[in-house]
Amino acid sequence: MILVGLTGGIGAGKSTVSALLAERGAVIVDADAITHELQQPGTPVLAAIAERFGGGVLTDDGELDRAALAEIVFNDPDELAALNAIVHPAVGAEMAARLAAEADTDHVVVLDVPLLVESGRSDMAGTVVVDVAPEVALDRLVRQRGVPEADARARMARQASREERLAHADRVIDNSGSRDELRDQVDELWAWMTSLPPVPPGSG
Repeated sequence: MILVGLTGGIGAGKSTVSALLAERGAVIVDADAITHELQQPGTPVLAAIAERFGGGVLTDDGELDRAALAEIVFNDPDELAALNAIVHPAVGAEMAARLAAEADTDHVVVLDVPLLVESGRSDMAGTVVVDVAPEVALDRLVRQRGVPEADARARMARQASREERLAHADRVIDNSGSRDELRDQVDELWAWMTSLPPVPPGSG
C-alpha cells in the first residue's frame, strides 16, 4: 500500500478533501469516524467514559452526549487527558488493524488524522496538510457549524499551530478558494500520491 497522512486544523476542510480522495479511489482510515464508532452504545469505550465522567455525559437513549462531555474536558487539561487515555489507545488499535488489512494491497491509503503532526507519526510516504488562514477556519466553525466562538477558539488553540503543520507538509492544499479550485488541487494531489513508493512490508 501507499500510505499518506492527511491533516489540517479544525475548520480547514480536511473532511472535504478526504471525501474527494475517496472518490478517486483512496482507502480512507478516518480517526474521527473510528472514534465515533468506538463510542457507540454498548462499546467498552463508552462504558469507560460513562464510568469516569458520570451518567451526565449520556443521553436518555444511552448515547454519548458530546456537548456535555466537551463542556467538561475542553476547559480542563486534566479531564481532557483522562478522556484521551480512554479513547486514544482504542482508536490507535483499530487504526492499526485497518492498516494491517491493507498492507499487502496496492491501494492508496489515506490516514485522516486531525492531530497527525502532534502524534509524531513518521512511517508514511508523505504528509498532506489542508490549509486555510485561522480567521477563515474560525468563521467557518462559527457560521457554518454553529460552534460558539469561544469554544472554536479553544479547540483551535489545542491543536498544532498553522506554522507547525505546514513545516511537516510534503503537499499543501489551499482550501480558501472555490470548490472547483479545490477539485483541481485534489486531481494534482492524486497524481502525486499514486506516484509515491509503497510502504515496505511489515511497516505501518
